[in-house]
Amino acid sequence: MLQISTNVAAIMNNPELWQAVLSRDASRDGSFVFAVRSTGIYCRPSCPARRPRREQVSFFQLPEAAEQAGFRACRRCHPRRAEGTDPQIELVRRICHAIDEHDEEPLTLKTLSTETGVSAHHLQRTFKNVMGITPRQYAESRRLDQFKTKVKSGASVTDAMYDAGYGSSRGLYEKSSARLGMTPATYGRGGQGMRIIYTIAGCPLGRVLVAATERGVCSVALGDSDSELTTSLFAEYPNASIDSRDTVISPSLNLWLSKVLDHISGKSPRIDLPLDIQATAFQWRVWEELQRIPSGTTRSYQEIAKAIGKPKAVRAVAGACAGNHVALVIPCHRVIRENKGLGGYRWGLDRKRNLLEREQQRKKAATD
Repeated sequence: MLQISTNVAAIMNNPELWQAVLSRDASRDGSFVFAVRSTGIYCRPSCPARRPRREQVSFFQLPEAAEQAGFRACRRCHPRRAEGTDPQIELVRRICHAIDEHDEEPLTLKTLSTETGVSAHHLQRTFKNVMGITPRQYAESRRLDQFKTKVKSGASVTDAMYDAGYGSSRGLYEKSSARLGMTPATYGRGGQGMRIIYTIAGCPLGRVLVAATERGVCSVALGDSDSELTTSLFAEYPNASIDSRDTVISPSLNLWLSKVLDHISGKSPRIDLPLDIQATAFQWRVWEELQRIPSGTTRSYQEIAKAIGKPKAVRAVAGACAGNHVALVIPCHRVIRENKGLGGYRWGLDRKRNLLEREQQRKKAATD
């Protein structure tokens, strides 16, 4: 039986994992889970559910890592119940469980070390190798997820804040505003008060949606149908003012759409648009590095991690690419795996392949 390495890049690039999913190999249950972007669900390899397309699938070493990425457990195969065999994976699961059980007050590394019986240094290093983040970052993420769940279920921002373990509104606002893309109060209202306008057009890649606020572009998305694109835009902020017509923003939006279409058609090698997107400092560092990749060339996730001074943050780089909401403007399609495989792409691997081929052909034509 193949042992799953704690090296994050290895598990993301391992083709045997997909074969185990296709064959519904029950012997692999507990060694990894697979998550499906189109459904937002993660499963154990033996799950009897219908198999998705490969480009929709991501692999994680443990259920908690899949949940950290925003996926929820399958109610059919119950992946959290699968028993693992890797002692390092089991250690990380124990740490996650301890953090989850003490969500009302943060656990220190010293406390976690005492509970698990390993040194704080070994605990921190093992956790980051497997999860790609520190125990503290995991705890903060889980707390914010609890806050989001509670406000979406109807709780007030204040009640949700204290139920999620925030001791004060200052702590909530400082930790969460960047990740929510707005203040917690606005998020609690489902985006109420936000004004977003969008437009959709046909292009060689299918359909393209460009959405913007008065400050700049907040989304550039690729898809197969208008309904798919608009559903995704409306889903996260159901109470925001989102429309396809706005006399204030429309002239700028039409200009920005034209620039996107010119880029796709090859008339413009770059897209310089004003952006209105929220991100962590790490995400911005990754995205700025992506914008430095010349058209017609690619970089590996490892190369990007090294370029920003974080050579071990390969998985975090991949996460920043997956969190990019403005396709083409931030060219995450130019990032591939170390083994030259395409890796993931939230708008479909066929589009990623198409984009890269187009850019490489234009680069070759320019040098001939």
